[in-house]
Amino acid sequence: MKNNFWENKNILITGYEGFLGSHLTKQLLVCGANVTGLDIKIRRKETIFTGKDYKMIKVVKGSVSDSDLVGRLLRKNAIETVFHLAAEAIVGRSMEEPIKAFTTNISGTWTILENCRKSRSVKAIVIASSDKAYGSHGVLPYTEDTPLCGEHPYDVSKSCADLISRVYFNTYGLPVAVTRCGNIYGPGDFNFSRIVPDTIRCMLSGRELLIRSDGKFTRDYIYVKDIVDGYMLLAANLAGKRFAGEVFNFSNEKPVTVRCLVEKIYRLAGKKPLYRILNKATCEIRHQYLAAGKARRLLHWKPAYTLEQGLKETISRYSSYL
Repeated sequence: MKNNFWENKNILITGYEGFLGSHLTKQLLVCGANVTGLDIKIRRKETIFTGKDYKMIKVVKGSVSDSDLVGRLLRKNAIETVFHLAAEAIVGRSMEEPIKAFTTNISGTWTILENCRKSRSVKAIVIASSDKAYGSHGVLPYTEDTPLCGEHPYDVSKSCADLISRVYFNTYGLPVAVTRCGNIYGPGDFNFSRIVPDTIRCMLSGRELLIRSDGKFTRDYIYVKDIVDGYMLLAANLAGKRFAGEVFNFSNEKPVTVRCLVEKIYRLAGKKPLYRILNKATCEIRHQYLAAGKARRLLHWKPAYTLEQGLKETISRYSSYL
């Protein structure tokens, strides 16, 4: 991808204020793109955006399920590339409010895709799915061909959004591709129900960390900057008429248990671990991690950060935030 590829490109990012969305937005701004950001909550108190960033973003408050709004944004801004990241992203909240999760994650996806189908300017659409869309399988790691077998609200909502994206490629030839990522971590994640920011916050404040599982759940963790690189590589290829209809896993392919991750964070900060195992997790996949060979082979993508490097940078940034 040429260094100036994104210069003056018109981009729509749904969920631009979220963890991944904010990092992707900032990088696209650095690359000279014209970014329109759509989010249900705007100008959040906790954010990595600066006042200068906000002056460069066309900020729009609204829902991805609002078809008229989405259509107007695509037409008015002559959008060329869409990154659809808006979602109910917290598994626990999806359990408590399944209809909200289905509305945002499923209806929001078909609203974006249907309006892109009618657009004359859109050349690339990246849909953010999840490793949870696969559900639970006995054979690991999951490849892109692993069946989608979500069983609980969040997992199923992502399985459905994934399949809807496939419909719009197979039926209408839409230039859409899907991403499924491991557990993304990094600075700027203010959802403290997630294990990395919660561990760092507890560690910095001297509070005991409560681990809701038995600590033996297995996941792969990938630094947010590596995911941003993957998304931008994929979108650039789509705009060049490559890989439409494809699915890509992004992972560092090195799974660890929750307990191992927590102890690594404390160790990197030079502190003694302080946590308690609750063993109360329900309706969650026990062991899951992804194979990313396809992204390495076709996109020439690979993580630039090891887990240790990413965690060190994350701890340093949270120390400043908190």
